[in-house]
Amino acid sequence: MMDERKQRILQAIIDDYISSAEPVGSRTIARKYDLGVSPATIRNEMADLEMLGYLEQIHTSSGRIPSSKGYRFYVDGLLPQQPLSDKEKVLIDKWYQARVKRIEEVFQETARIISRVTKNVSLVLAPQLTQAAFRCLQFLPLDARRAIAVLMTDAGFVENKIIAIPSGAAFEDFQRMARVINQCLAGQTLDAIHPDTLQRIRDEIMDEELYEAALEVIYRSLDTEKKERLYLGGTTQLLNQPEFHDVEKVKEILLMLEEEQLLKDILHAHLGEGLSVTIGCENKYSGIQDCSIVTATYHLDGELLGTIAVLGPTRMEYGKAMTLLGYMNNHLADIIKKFRW
Repeated sequence: MMDERKQRILQAIIDDYISSAEPVGSRTIARKYDLGVSPATIRNEMADLEMLGYLEQIHTSSGRIPSSKGYRFYVDGLLPQQPLSDKEKVLIDKWYQARVKRIEEVFQETARIISRVTKNVSLVLAPQLTQAAFRCLQFLPLDARRAIAVLMTDAGFVENKIIAIPSGAAFEDFQRMARVINQCLAGQTLDAIHPDTLQRIRDEIMDEELYEAALEVIYRSLDTEKKERLYLGGTTQLLNQPEFHDVEKVKEILLMLEEEQLLKDILHAHLGEGLSVTIGCENKYSGIQDCSIVTATYHLDGELLGTIAVLGPTRMEYGKAMTLLGYMNNHLADIIKKFRW
């Protein structure tokens, strides 16, 4: 069990290192932080913290920097609460209002806001259409031989498809078909449509060509939206961090950020965990063991939809990242609901 004095010294060291990106010495802590102890005492305590694995010394003559273990202790027990101010919340709302006109833009802007506020890379895993419940299907006339099918889900996704009107059919037949489909599929998740339900739709429509056209719309929508959408923000922010001024050092991370499936796998590992922090060597992927990831999962009406995350150096401002993701986590559902019809 770490005593209170060691905890206060460790917190001061980590706060100072996050701010300065420079190894921290005992004189710096004594001068900048009112801990009520001498530099010699601080130096001894720092040596103990290093022996316990909470600090590291890169060079013999330099000060110490936090280890992954030190950051973990800091995040779990020493991190002060840093709620977003009303001004920051208003600013975030203004950013959304200025840029977001369609549901897809919600996630793009979310990634942009997170990277802008945290000065780190942001990742947003958008929901799959197949995880959402069917809301309705509508047809709009395009010309004499074509119609536009509009498929909507309760998560706010709208999928448009242009389809041909079969020979001998009229647009009114498509409207009738939409009423049948909406009655049969209302509230069902799109990846759980039972064959019996499809047979009922076929029986109600009583036209094989119309039925095939309807089926094409549904399954084409499923096929195009089956992959989750991953949005990245602020990739170049890494280059502004002192740890990564050496391009060779950051190259592996930048290459990893191009591997979409790998990034999805990383986010999937935290799906459903609420707000979580993975620090340095706790990461399973070797390319980001000099980094930390803060993740939060978001929900809509109680249903798990996706994940938002901050990726940055272990020296990141954990308090700011965790507070922002916590706020965005709760706020995102409200933003998405504005796009529901």
